[in-house]
Amino acid sequence: LVGKRRRLLNYLRGEDIERYRALISRLGLRR
Repeated sequence: LVGKRRRLLNYLRGEDIERYRALISRLGLRR
C-alpha cells in the first residue's frame, strides 16, 4: 500500500506538481 502510494505520488510530482502539493496538504503529509 505504502509503496504503491509513493509511486503514485512520485508520478503526480513529475506530472502535475500543483495537484501533488494539494494532495499532500490534504493528506497532512509534510515533507
